[in-house]
Amino acid sequence: MTDRVRPPVTGSPMTGDEFVARCSAMAPLLAEHAAEGEELRRVPAATIEAVAAADLFRAVVPTSMGGHGLGLAALSQGTRELAHGCAASAWTLSFLMLHGWLLAKFPTDGRDEVFAAGPTPMAPAPLAPTGTATAVSGGLIVSGRWEWATGIAHADWVMVNAVQTEPEFELWFAALPRDEVEVGDVWFTSGMRATGSNTVIVRDRFVPEHRLLRARSLLDSTDAIDGDGMAGLPVPAVLGLSASAVALGAAEAAVGMYRERLATRVLAYTLGDQAAEQPAAQVRLATATSDLAAARHHWEASIAAVEDGGTTGAVTEALRVSARLAAAATVRSARRIVSDVCDGAGASVYFSSHPLQRLQRDVETLKGHVMFDWDRTAELAGRYALGFGLRPTDMV
Repeated sequence: MTDRVRPPVTGSPMTGDEFVARCSAMAPLLAEHAAEGEELRRVPAATIEAVAAADLFRAVVPTSMGGHGLGLAALSQGTRELAHGCAASAWTLSFLMLHGWLLAKFPTDGRDEVFAAGPTPMAPAPLAPTGTATAVSGGLIVSGRWEWATGIAHADWVMVNAVQTEPEFELWFAALPRDEVEVGDVWFTSGMRATGSNTVIVRDRFVPEHRLLRARSLLDSTDAIDGDGMAGLPVPAVLGLSASAVALGAAEAAVGMYRERLATRVLAYTLGDQAAEQPAAQVRLATATSDLAAARHHWEASIAAVEDGGTTGAVTEALRVSARLAAAATVRSARRIVSDVCDGAGASVYFSSHPLQRLQRDVETLKGHVMFDWDRTAELAGRYALGFGLRPTDMV
């Protein structure tokens, strides 16, 4: 079953501030349906419909394609606000928004086909090149199996990354209609369950040239169309910084819940001692608040640097490496902050009905994304800082 929603397209493109405000207003609804999303292992239909009605899905689609043409800061800050309600839903919704921007990078005939039904084509986009591509007249025959297809339950299209070896080596992104893709129902996880990041399978499907794009061209964003608010920005930097917003927003929500809990909690096995009166609790809250402010400052500074680089045409290797490190550091800090406040919140927060335990599970799970692997990212950044060049497989 697939949820397919087409929001109304009316009026002028919204501003970044309007987009962030609408995302903030949407967070309580995401929180209301968070438990349902976990049970369903997908974003609930009520959430998808509300986000569509708020006209958020075309946030970063270029204005020439009927979108709002917003930039990285707006997408990232809006995602952070959505994560205050539900991390898994925010992750899925932001990816569906972001992938509309990716689809706008395909050749003109491909864009015309994918956007024929409107400016909000919904598509998962697994990045790993785990498929094969065989050259034939007019296109490629694509086969393979791809994990982590976030949002497949809501898809119109699917983007996959496949390897061509003959007559030459090349990596291709291919866009296929959802009906040409099978779904392996494998997403049984301890966290981020509402993302529904199941496996997609393609068996010998022909993909015409106009729905193919060289992977390097896509990831480097070498081609931009009119009204693209993220023109000139490399995909890995955009992906890392916007997706790490989910962890940051979850940490903000967790600290807020911890503060509220301290105000009412009475410590067990005491004569009515109030948690808020305990110096250890006060220190823990202040530490979490300070760590959160530092993480957000680093994250926002990196977003600003990447956007400035895109504006001036100076997105250097060093800036790309710095952006990836900042994204991974944001997730690393968020994990520590959430863990720290849960350590001081008492055993009852681990009832399945309590949102703090879900936030902790979600952040622990999302850290597994390749962009946030701290060991690999830190090794890459340290190696680069010591004068060693980037390798072809480095995702920056």
